[in-house]
Amino acid sequence: MSVNVNRSVSDQFYRYKMPRLIAKVEGKGNGIKTVIVNMVDVAKALNRPPTYPTKFFGCELGAQTQFDTKNDRYIVNGSHEANKLQDMLDGFIRKFVLCTECDNPETDLHVNPKKQTIGTSCKACGNRGMLDTRHKLCTFILKNPPESTDSGSASAKKEKEKKNRKKDKENGSGSGEAGNHDNFDAPEAVVITSSPPRVCQDGDDDDEDWAEETTEEAQRRRMEEISDHAKNLTLSEDLEKPLEERVNLFYNFVKQKKESGTIDGADKEILAEAERLDVKAMGPLILSELLFNENIRDQIKKYKRHFLRFCHNNKKAQKYLLGGFECVVKLHQVQLLPRVPIILKDLYDADLLEEDVIFAWAEKVSKKYVSKELAKEIHAKAAPFVKWLKEAEEESEGSEEEEEEEDENVEVVYSSSADKLKVETVKPDTPEKEEDDIDIDAI
Repeated sequence: MSVNVNRSVSDQFYRYKMPRLIAKVEGKGNGIKTVIVNMVDVAKALNRPPTYPTKFFGCELGAQTQFDTKNDRYIVNGSHEANKLQDMLDGFIRKFVLCTECDNPETDLHVNPKKQTIGTSCKACGNRGMLDTRHKLCTFILKNPPESTDSGSASAKKEKEKKNRKKDKENGSGSGEAGNHDNFDAPEAVVITSSPPRVCQDGDDDDEDWAEETTEEAQRRRMEEISDHAKNLTLSEDLEKPLEERVNLFYNFVKQKKESGTIDGADKEILAEAERLDVKAMGPLILSELLFNENIRDQIKKYKRHFLRFCHNNKKAQKYLLGGFECVVKLHQVQLLPRVPIILKDLYDADLLEEDVIFAWAEKVSKKYVSKELAKEIHAKAAPFVKWLKEAEEESEGSEEEEEEEDENVEVVYSSSADKLKVETVKPDTPEKEEDDIDIDAI
């Protein structure tokens, strides 16, 4: 049974189809694994190597993957249902297959290992773009670029022959020598002229001639390019490391900023490093450990911008912030435990915590960051603030309802003799007072 490549499109006549994923669980215990039986057919429909979606599953599930290309067996360790993998495949298609402009899957990937970039081109609308290389799969793609199609190889071969004939013509070579280029594929051709020697590589005709540029500026520029390339390689290697190692790298980065005295203005750099290492949600936990102590109330104001970059509209990061807050209370229990509600209000007033995150935290005592006993004490101290917050929210909802009722009692009256619209407040009907009622104000 086939399904639409873009499953958000419900049109049954949608032209882009792919087979529904078939998964088979094999083995048991520690050796259990899921074999994706028709991965080759699915990948063919997506115009991607079958290793890419398989590796994507491994990255998303945190599981190891195995490829047996000879026998067309693509394996993800662990037991996984076909429906779950199918939903996960939709994520792969959105990120690495669909065109960002027209949402069609007629795209090709263009990998440049030298610049560490992955480009896309759409054959349907002609749109060209770049992939966000922060996803772990991009590291795999950069190391294993897609193979060119037969037509692509043929066109590349013709282009190469054309360049070789042009070089031979410039060097005064005969037509017989030009024909010899079909017999071998030389990675480099040395062009000997009266000027200093120059090395020409296929496809690099527009590159600068380094042999002719020996100025200090040119040498400095080349060293910067080499440094940038080495840096990109390091970034790719860091993403492949386990979560614990990446968290330690981020911790050391923030610690170095703090020790060097440059942390006050380094909020953007800190966020960029967390995103590079894919630990953004955990950022507030590390920042709390390094930036907060018994003077936490003053430090919340000082480093508000740092925390906002992580916590704004990110409830997961806010939960980690509450975990970091508990850790700080544990370290400075005598000074901070009595001040728990005030500190929570400071975090709330600074827009670092949202109401629903605080309510969810208050409902359940966790021993994830501190002992169960201390966690209970913290929650008990926080109870007055949580109660105040709930009451404030109820009052806010009540006032909104009153405003809505007032709006309902406002009537717009149009008079043909008036130049402007006239707004009148219509009083709700009230029953007439009985004659026996006494007006106290009139006494």
